[in-house]
Amino acid sequence: MLRQYELVDLVKSYDPDADEDALNRAYVFAMKKHGAQLRASGDPYYSHPVEVAGILTKFKLDSASIVAGLLHDTVEDTDTTVEEIRNLFGDQVAQIVDGLTKLAMIEQKSANNKQAENFRKLLLAMSEDIRVLLIKLADRLHNMRTLHFCAPEKRARIAKETLDIYAPLAERIGMQEVKSELEEIAFAELHKEAHDSIVARLNFLREQGNNLVPKIIEQLQKDMAENGIKATVSGREKTPYSIWRKMQQKNASFEQLSDIMAFRICVEDIASCYQALGVVHSKYHMVPRRFKDYISTPKPNGYKSIHTGVIGPENTRIEIQIRTYEMHEVAEKGVAAHWAYKQGERVVGRNFKWIRELLEILEQASNPEEFLENTKLEMYNDQVFCFTPKGDLIGLPVNSTPVDFAYAVHSSVGDTCVGAKINGEIRPLRTVLQNGDQVEILTSKAQHPSTEWERFVVTGKAKAAIRRYVRAHKRDQFIAIGEQILERTFKGENLEFSEKGLINVLPNFEAESIDDIYAKVGEGLISGWDVLRAVYPGYKQSKLEKVVNSLKPVFKKSAKKAKKEDLKINGLIPGMAVHFAGCCHPLPGDRIVGIVTTGKGVAVHTIDCKQLEKFADEPERWLDISWGDAADEGAHIGRLKVMLSNEPGALGEFSNLIARYNGNIANLNIVYRTISYFEIIVDVEVKDLKHLTDIIAALKASKVVSYVSRANQ
Repeated sequence: MLRQYELVDLVKSYDPDADEDALNRAYVFAMKKHGAQLRASGDPYYSHPVEVAGILTKFKLDSASIVAGLLHDTVEDTDTTVEEIRNLFGDQVAQIVDGLTKLAMIEQKSANNKQAENFRKLLLAMSEDIRVLLIKLADRLHNMRTLHFCAPEKRARIAKETLDIYAPLAERIGMQEVKSELEEIAFAELHKEAHDSIVARLNFLREQGNNLVPKIIEQLQKDMAENGIKATVSGREKTPYSIWRKMQQKNASFEQLSDIMAFRICVEDIASCYQALGVVHSKYHMVPRRFKDYISTPKPNGYKSIHTGVIGPENTRIEIQIRTYEMHEVAEKGVAAHWAYKQGERVVGRNFKWIRELLEILEQASNPEEFLENTKLEMYNDQVFCFTPKGDLIGLPVNSTPVDFAYAVHSSVGDTCVGAKINGEIRPLRTVLQNGDQVEILTSKAQHPSTEWERFVVTGKAKAAIRRYVRAHKRDQFIAIGEQILERTFKGENLEFSEKGLINVLPNFEAESIDDIYAKVGEGLISGWDVLRAVYPGYKQSKLEKVVNSLKPVFKKSAKKAKKEDLKINGLIPGMAVHFAGCCHPLPGDRIVGIVTTGKGVAVHTIDCKQLEKFADEPERWLDISWGDAADEGAHIGRLKVMLSNEPGALGEFSNLIARYNGNIANLNIVYRTISYFEIIVDVEVKDLKHLTDIIAALKASKVVSYVSRANQ
């Protein structure tokens, strides 16, 4: 552990004007406040903030950052308050420490939810001052270095969180050294066998060709010198985690990877980078598809370098990275390499495009867990680079589509996207973009985000925007449905239906407005009868209950079978016979309503079934029902209307496609036929609405299917 004077000397070695008094006071304050607290290793707890401060000195951060590093756990783990920090060390330090303090007293439903809430607060804090993120990364790095002292369950949780969130964050601000170390420790913890296997393989290769790396370095250095290029050449093995990840991505074995070794050529200026590239490519065979120019098109985190794969010296397949010394400094230390605090400036996180995008996801997410999911998507490392018609560069995750591109340009462009031109040709919105594509988005004010888009978009920003629209659209539908259900329920009992009565019972249903009650009824979270009984607490007998009692003798199902149906449909009276209406074929996932029918029990219809119009004047026959937990057990019938090409093999391809998606054709009827096509009605056994929707999407993509939709009489 660093002693007090050693820490001060380290800071003053790169910042002679550092606030020595504040550093000394913060060191002593942290020791006193953490007192007799111990870490899992048995070391005094204050050793942790001191080591974090030591890591920050390697980033060459300003004295305010070092002070905040020393104090970062005092508010969370001692009786210190943010106000006390502000009085003793100033507003700047207090703001950073507050941003780092976790939500200790928050009530959460799950551990994942708590993690999401903490990350949400971290994001908001680093959007105001990027130093919050740098200190958080130093804190996580030291915790990972001492991870082996924790219990196994805690180790696994922390390691997974590190891989999911903190390593990608380090990559986003270009801190390669920190990212690599976090990944390595987490990898060794989560996948020990794979890690040990790769390390053993690397050791074997090192023993077999122990002179290979120096020979390649020597030859590359000679190649540069012979062409008048002043350069420094170094070589390194790729980390076990990066090797393992590439094996997973390419589904390849260790032996099939070509870039286990990487060599770096550092030169004075950009012109020398391209000169060095010319020397390498003129002397050695380039490996196809292994060339990337991040100097002309830098990564979003500012990384610049030229990457190329060649059959190099000693006839060895290697990767060579060519960059300037300044680029190398940025590549290793990221945002800390060109630090602004030495001049007393504050780097606002919102200046970083990726932080602005995460903040936009935060605004659109319905809950912390959804925010965390979309954030992980947004922080994927692998990128493709595409251009707008004006030549602006847009970086996106691999497998992105024009819809992802549209949302990356602007949320309003994504919301109104109707089509795309890729390299001048109109292409489907689900087309996967490639490096260098020029993409023009076609928009229409009449367009809205489609639920189908969520099946193929990959960026968190796009998913968050689509889900936000769907939630708002569904809520409007639920409000309209709920209001209709309540009006019919009250009218059927000859009771007054008024907004005043609903306002009085808002607390009963944890609702803030009447629309909240309508939405809950429409969504099936509460029933119309729940609301009626809340408004009229003394109301007992209903006409509906009388009708049901009169029908009980004709209910034919056994108690055992009825119990099973109760699990599938919520809102039924035990013993009632139930069947699914053949007019609309309701599926789990549909909004449904029950109609009491004489002699047949209850018929289950979709809420938009046209046959319901027959019962509009008989509200006493309507039942508020919803799907139960076991609704997707067994097969349900989904009916499709399909227009199929009239050509050999079309029907076979059609049926094979349904089978490929685990559907089963229960009935098929050809209703119309011409020379070019024939129209069929087909009943397909599926699990639920999503299953049927997946089949419809697959059929729409087939060349033999001209049209397909769900049939609803």
